[in-house]
Amino acid sequence: MTSQRFSADDRGSASVIGCAVMAALIAITATLLHVGSVVVARHRAQAAADLSALAVASALDRGVVAACEVAEPIVSRMRVQVRRCEIDGWYAEFEVTARVSSLFGGEVATAVARAGPAAASGG
Repeated sequence: MTSQRFSADDRGSASVIGCAVMAALIAITATLLHVGSVVVARHRAQAAADLSALAVASALDRGVVAACEVAEPIVSRMRVQVRRCEIDGWYAEFEVTARVSSLFGGEVATAVARAGPAAASGG
C-alpha cells in the first residue's frame, strides 16, 4: 500500500521540472552572453589594431614617436589600450587590448596588426 501511494501522487512534479528547465535556460543565456561579449571585444580589438597600424605606417616619415602618437585618437575612440607600438624599418606593428564586458570579470582580448608599404608588382 505504501508503494502505491508514492507512485500515484505526482502533484507538483511539473513545478520541479519547470524550475529545472528555467535554470538550464538561464545558464545557456549567460553562456551565450559571455561568448558574445568576448567575440565583440576581439573584433573591436582587431579593428583598432588594424586601423592603428595603418595610421602609424602612413606617418612613419614624421619619426617613430610621432608615428605612434598618430594612433592615439583611434585607440581612445575604440576604447582599447595600446600594448605596444614597434617600428621595423618601414613596417609598423601595433598591439592592443580590449576589455571584455565588466559583467564577466577582468578578461581582455588582444590583437596584433602589421602594416607597411605594399610590395611593388612587376609588370
